[in-house]
Amino acid sequence: MRKKLRQLTLANLVANVGIVITGGAVRLTGSGLGCPTWPKCTEDSYATTPALGVYGAIEFGNRVLSLVVGAIAILTLLAAWRTSHRRLAALVLGGVLLQGLVGGLTVTFDLSPYFVGPHFLISMALIAAAYRLWRSANPNPQLTEPRLRPLAWVVTVASALVLVVGVVVTGSGPHAGDDKAVRTGLDPEMISQLHVDSVFLFAGVTVAMWFAARALGSASVARAVVVLGVVLLSQGAIGFVQYFTGLPVILVGFHLLGACLVWIATLRTLDTTAPRPADLAPAEQHIAKPSELAGV
Repeated sequence: MRKKLRQLTLANLVANVGIVITGGAVRLTGSGLGCPTWPKCTEDSYATTPALGVYGAIEFGNRVLSLVVGAIAILTLLAAWRTSHRRLAALVLGGVLLQGLVGGLTVTFDLSPYFVGPHFLISMALIAAAYRLWRSANPNPQLTEPRLRPLAWVVTVASALVLVVGVVVTGSGPHAGDDKAVRTGLDPEMISQLHVDSVFLFAGVTVAMWFAARALGSASVARAVVVLGVVLLSQGAIGFVQYFTGLPVILVGFHLLGACLVWIATLRTLDTTAPRPADLAPAEQHIAKPSELAGV
């Protein structure tokens, strides 16, 4: 049963990343209103119809995948019901249900960026919860460095800031998901510059954390930060190329995947600084006397 729970928590995490990618595909192909109503695809049918064409098929396919994500979340909760992971599994399931509601409102309000943006950010929160559930069900025996916890939180907040500003960039630019979708009206160039600034801030605190990890001799934290740095640099490279090439759909799709990977790498870095339950406060540690060391 424990092995099954570990497998389901991993499937849960992968599914929540996957639905972000397929949701992005819906937007990037202009299929956001392929099913013009919700929860039905049309006024008379829950499924797509030939009249809706490929756009309806893409949007309906994403809705079906949402049901798969929900089913995995339910199975994970059932597997975790008699364990200490039950509350976290229930939180993930609740988040999936909330996402379904926000997705419905997104369609109802014709892909308003004020619903599309929160829809994405809720997915990032869900990925964080699913990651935490997976890690708790798959404990990592390696040493952590709690002294770096405050700096790890700074890195995490910087990463979250990049995501939030990125959402604002998306709401002001093209690829709205449908020609009828409104935009925020903000200057895309100005918001993009703000996004770049937030990325540089994120990169700066990441480098600072690597030096701090090296100074404290924490190999596990240093490795996690290196992975984060590599993913962040790759994501930044895609971002610059897509900006200067007119935001081609394929690169925007990879950028969306990169956002998920950067976020997971950030969570992994934070995880390496978690307090160790086995650690004792200095006042609680027993310092052996010379006589004890001598066996007296």
